[in-house]
Amino acid sequence: MSDLLEQVEKTIGARGLLRRGQPVLVAVSGGVDSMVLLQLLHKLSRKNSWRLTVAYLNHGLRGRSSDADERLVVRAAGKLRLPVVVERADVKQMSRDQKISVEMAARKIRHEFLARTAKRLKIRTIALAHHADDQVELFFLRLFRGSGGEGLAGMKWRNPSPADSKLQLVRPLLDQPKAALKTFAEENKIPFREDASNASSDILRNRIRQELLPLLRRNYQPAVDRTISRVMEIAGAEAELVGQLAAGWPGDAPGPIGPFAKFPVAIQRRRLHAQLLNQQVAPSFELVETLRTRPGHWVKVSPELAVSQEGDGRLLGQASRPVVTPNPAVCELNLARDQRGLVFDAVEFVWRVAARRNRQVPRSLAGQEHFDADKIGSQITLRHWRAGDRFQPCGMNSPVKLQDLFVNAKIPRDERQTLIVAATEAGEVFWVERLRIAERFKLTGATKHCLQWHWKRF
Repeated sequence: MSDLLEQVEKTIGARGLLRRGQPVLVAVSGGVDSMVLLQLLHKLSRKNSWRLTVAYLNHGLRGRSSDADERLVVRAAGKLRLPVVVERADVKQMSRDQKISVEMAARKIRHEFLARTAKRLKIRTIALAHHADDQVELFFLRLFRGSGGEGLAGMKWRNPSPADSKLQLVRPLLDQPKAALKTFAEENKIPFREDASNASSDILRNRIRQELLPLLRRNYQPAVDRTISRVMEIAGAEAELVGQLAAGWPGDAPGPIGPFAKFPVAIQRRRLHAQLLNQQVAPSFELVETLRTRPGHWVKVSPELAVSQEGDGRLLGQASRPVVTPNPAVCELNLARDQRGLVFDAVEFVWRVAARRNRQVPRSLAGQEHFDADKIGSQITLRHWRAGDRFQPCGMNSPVKLQDLFVNAKIPRDERQTLIVAATEAGEVFWVERLRIAERFKLTGATKHCLQWHWKRF
């Protein structure tokens, strides 16, 4: 028995991920991780009497490559004499219909497909191929987003499916590095296909994998993967404790405990955090703090919903309200000093400042603009629209109220609070999501340095 096979078998048993004789739906994409997981579970299935079914979802995002992935998975299942379920989905259409990123749409469709398939086949456990490298990358993604302890804890060995809480997701490879999976694939001649998007530097996760982690291993901590895994374990255990305490903490009735404002801050935050999740609202730190410290104030959290903390810790939601507090999230960054990419309130930003070598004005593309970097300066602020903001779009003679521009652009009132603006250190707005760039900061014949500005909403 190979070392990897033995380690995975011990992990499954020690953590109680799979019971003897149970049916398991194995999610397979055609990549090395899931193809190795399939082979490992198949090798162990005879000994443990597991009944495996393979599930593959063709997202249709990569054309012929997606079709080739599908053929590979079907062939692999056939060779192992395992049943296989294949479905196709139009992820891009769902992304447009629901106004969410392609990545979010793909994840949602995939979980719904796996849950639907598992329920139809009367299978309660779905095996996923996430591994240790995924955990470390996820840690930094969530760190950059300002996640709390629960988010920094990363993925769990076992947790309910987001599409159906009655189904369990298990991750038998979560402590295995990707290098071990690749070695196993090579030694056992397991075919797999690489996703070309994994090499794109436009994706933040890829830059963490290709640039940040090698830098940390080389110059700061060779064992950074093990260190981060330990931090995630500690953060997860402490977050779980705070969650249990918050759930069982006495109410705000007078007495030795006191009112909500007297609760430990961690308990206040966790109670609000849990209530926001229950209302399908992303609980950013800024939002939680605004609700916690400003009882009675309404905050717009989506085009359809405003929420308020009424002083006793209970969160109230309302479909609409005439006066709401603007989204308080703010991000200050230095274009020259900070990393060249970040995620702010569900939007990923990537930028680059370079000397301008020709005088041609680059063609505007979706999710991309170009500015005079010297006029903007290095220090900027990302935030949401505020009442009274003024902006001078390219081609206009003077600044006007952003609210008037939104009206002219026919942007619904409820969507305006979610839009992000970028302002200089002096407070002058140079970019507004869904509008033209600012006149004063456009490229001209005198421009010496160009700011390439990319954004993508999740």
